[in-house]
Amino acid sequence: MTQRKFSGPLRGMRVLEIGHFIAAPFCTRLLADLGADVVKVEPLSGDPVRKWGDSVEGKSLWWSVHARNKRSVAVNLKAPGAAGVILRLVRDCDALVENFRPGQLARMGLSNETLRRENPALVIGHVSGYGQDGPYRDRAAFGVIGEAIGGLRHLSDHPPGTSDLPPVRVGVSIGDSLAGLYAALGIVSALWQRDRAAGDGLGRTVDVALTESVLSLMEGMLPEYGETGKVRQPSGSRIPTAAPSSAYPTRDGKWVLIAGNSEPLFQRLCALMGGSGLAADPRFCDNPSRVANVAALDDMIGAWTYQYEAAALLDLLEKADVPATRIYDAADCAADPQFRHREMVREVEDPLFGKALTHPGIVPKITDDPGEIRWCGPAIGEHTDEVLAGSGFTLPEIAALREKEIIA
Repeated sequence: MTQRKFSGPLRGMRVLEIGHFIAAPFCTRLLADLGADVVKVEPLSGDPVRKWGDSVEGKSLWWSVHARNKRSVAVNLKAPGAAGVILRLVRDCDALVENFRPGQLARMGLSNETLRRENPALVIGHVSGYGQDGPYRDRAAFGVIGEAIGGLRHLSDHPPGTSDLPPVRVGVSIGDSLAGLYAALGIVSALWQRDRAAGDGLGRTVDVALTESVLSLMEGMLPEYGETGKVRQPSGSRIPTAAPSSAYPTRDGKWVLIAGNSEPLFQRLCALMGGSGLAADPRFCDNPSRVANVAALDDMIGAWTYQYEAAALLDLLEKADVPATRIYDAADCAADPQFRHREMVREVEDPLFGKALTHPGIVPKITDDPGEIRWCGPAIGEHTDEVLAGSGFTLPEIAALREKEIIA
């Protein structure tokens, strides 16, 4: 059997992923990047994300990142006998992560109670649309539903009265990714409690809802409504509580974000714009006044920025120590020297493509033992025999499972 070396702060942790699409697999990718041995169980036909996004010769470019650092085991979970395979695998695992609808894993013969009979120390992470209980428990949901019900889609819309287009999506599957982040945090917290805080060696259950993950990020939205009855509204490019902080046009058709919303920063911005008159204007004398008069202020700043091309404007702002940046697209991110210096953008060899692909780096960065990108998203079932043999399956047992089309 192949002996694999892992590095990173989570080396020694083994996680079984029975996930699909985004939320649970994103959680386990984070854990794998930091050194966990993640065994991904996917259908014999592969995870659906293998067919999402741009592809080359039928191979998904997203998959290269989405499943990196994981070992793939192809199992038909609906087949008789499949549950027995999973139950043997969990004996050696610290955690299991899944994102089926509540109750579906139990219907496959893999309830929490059944799993913990095999491994009482197992931490089980459930990621679902609405959580494992409550009146919405059984409703279908994806990340976009979580974004809508958690309040984000309302706040990311155009400002009231400015458009009749549908509310704007963030642009990535942020609801799924947020749930994955919370699941990863929950799993390491439950392992800490099991091994250190309580020290009882018993597994815990982590219950993460997409809707709740989004709602938890809504800053002061709920207390503002609860105490004042105010419903926070979309603000477009602006920050509703601080000004100036928006995107402003340049002569060459770019947009530059400027965040001059503290008193020293605003003073420096005013100096760049031509003197003390703007700073002395009572409409802009402090942050509450600037917020109340933000439309007039942004018009003045926009008229000033439009005199410059983006590069020249950013040079002025940087020399004045005013936070600012051009709005990046994918090409800008890929070329950015800061991202490159910190290996947040890097090239990684992917055997499925026969070349290096550009990947995002590992977050967070942990000194001394930061983790690594060991390999890219694997082929379907690439590690089935390796993983099963490592969990005590004999070669005849593996051959029999394949003959019955339980594994591939």
